[in-house]
Amino acid sequence: MTEDLLRVDDVGIDFRVHDTTVRAVDGVSFRVRPGSTVALVGESGSGKSVVSQAIMGILPRAGLISRGSIRFADPKAGGSVVDIAALDPRGEEMRALRGSRISIVFQEPMTSLSPLHTVGEQVGEALRLHGRLSAAEQAERVEDMLARVGFPQPAKAMRTYPFELSGGLRQRAVIAMALVCRPALVIADEPTTALDVTIQAQILKLLQDLQHSLGMAVLLITHDLGVVANMAEEVVVMYRGRVMEAGARDDILRRPQHPYLKALLRAVPRFDMKPDERLTPLREIKPETGHLLAAHEPWPAEADAKGPLLAVRHVTKSFTTRQGGFFGARAESRVLAVDDVSFDLRRGECLGLVGESGCGKTTMSKIVLRALMPDSGEVLFNDRGAVRDVHQMSPDDLFAFRRRIQFIFQDPYSSLNPRMTVFDIIAEPLVIHGIGDDAYRSEMVRELLKLVGLDPRWASRYPHSFSGGQRQRIGIARALALKPEILLCDEPVSALDVSIQAQILNLLKDLKQKLGLTYLFVSHNLAVVDYIADRIAVMCRGRLVELAPRELLFKRPVHPYTRALLAAVPDPDPDRRLDLSALMEGRASRPDAWPLPFTLDGSAHAELIDLGDGHQVRARAGARAEDILARVAA
Repeated sequence: MTEDLLRVDDVGIDFRVHDTTVRAVDGVSFRVRPGSTVALVGESGSGKSVVSQAIMGILPRAGLISRGSIRFADPKAGGSVVDIAALDPRGEEMRALRGSRISIVFQEPMTSLSPLHTVGEQVGEALRLHGRLSAAEQAERVEDMLARVGFPQPAKAMRTYPFELSGGLRQRAVIAMALVCRPALVIADEPTTALDVTIQAQILKLLQDLQHSLGMAVLLITHDLGVVANMAEEVVVMYRGRVMEAGARDDILRRPQHPYLKALLRAVPRFDMKPDERLTPLREIKPETGHLLAAHEPWPAEADAKGPLLAVRHVTKSFTTRQGGFFGARAESRVLAVDDVSFDLRRGECLGLVGESGCGKTTMSKIVLRALMPDSGEVLFNDRGAVRDVHQMSPDDLFAFRRRIQFIFQDPYSSLNPRMTVFDIIAEPLVIHGIGDDAYRSEMVRELLKLVGLDPRWASRYPHSFSGGQRQRIGIARALALKPEILLCDEPVSALDVSIQAQILNLLKDLKQKLGLTYLFVSHNLAVVDYIADRIAVMCRGRLVELAPRELLFKRPVHPYTRALLAAVPDPDPDRRLDLSALMEGRASRPDAWPLPFTLDGSAHAELIDLGDGHQVRARAGARAEDILARVAA
């Protein structure tokens, strides 16, 4: 038997597009040994997912393996070697390998799960196709696998549908589907990209534990070098369809040789960056400010004495959910999304709002914009010295207020109308608010495109002809068209590769300085927020649990939830591995699992305790700052 489980030799993959041929993968070679983890690293478009599709025999019809071999030593056939590249992808031999010997975990769990079938049916499908087990044996195997991947009630989970599960549990269901036949090789294609950092850390630990218990090899496809440092033994770096560098993890990350890999490492936000240090993307954006954007109404000197630019006071918001059948009575329950949240947004600063999905941070940003009305509380806006309650504004006043505050959305594609040109998208706010004539709007669009580093000649193109990073820049240009004072940035870089992320973060920092902007920056990634924010507010289950200047929060995190978030951020340094014990085994967001004086029950009342220097933490009422700091230090 060969010592390599999988060997990819000089593989070339072409795509036939109309009358031309596009080379997507060009001479890629690497190996995967039994029981090992190999990371295939690169940005979107580098060809890494195409390689995984070729190994699985699921290339699109336009794709063709034009040269090379993909040799797999099948352990279930005594180690006999089969060349996957020479097999018919729809043939019986390839179908026997796919799912049984080689399996894949896809990036987006919701699109890889059928909404019409239960989790048990979907996990058991591979057993029905490849196994010779009875129905009872299949059910037993499925329940065992759901237990292995961490479902708290595996028997009940077999009867649930994907929409009833959280994002983390859906990804665990996808992993169970991939592993139920005990394959020798699992391809994990960006398995944690769509997940929060704490859930990501749990999934990575789960994959490691399953790998050891089931003796499988893992081919990990990712653009996150922090994930690579925590998971991989060998690393293969791809760029534009070619391998740029390959070797052992420690050699690759500690002593990178290729300029592309060095550039990737410089583009990753780190906690130990100096105050004036900038991320280094592969291609830097240099914003150019024109005379229209540079013209700003001066801020009255006496306005700052009236308070912060935006003040959120005791805001609470709940939603009603209904359960029941079509004809019977429906039981109603209320979910508290935002619970008594207060904070200030000072003029010219960036306030980071951090927390996991479902913590209420996006709901909070929509309340600030008055896209949602709170149950109680108020949002006060300092309108050049006149303090006004946003939720008491008349329709005309609200229309004027929305020129002063704009939104940058998370998904740069779904937030742009595919039927509108870039010119129409950016000019739309000017048209809605009746600003300028056609000549003014045309000049403003050109200025905005130059400001975000795009060629004004591209204004007649449609969104589909741009990359993800370029589309996000179009969204930023649209948000700046009305020359707002506040930008609400809702996860603006979470869907982007690391180098494009660095590009957008640097652009936002430059725009803040050039245009005097104020940001409310919503994210679940503390390393990103550390780079761009001046102060950071941490939310958990609708509550603000810690608020501090950036340098204080990362030097002296106090709340157990903040410490868990920090511990969950993967670092591209092999010497700084994730500590899952700091995540409290997935209980980090449960108030009843926090130690005193942070733990809460039905009778306990909590409040923000001032620790000095602008640092506040949520703890039981009456707790003393010195006692909290002493307990954390111990």
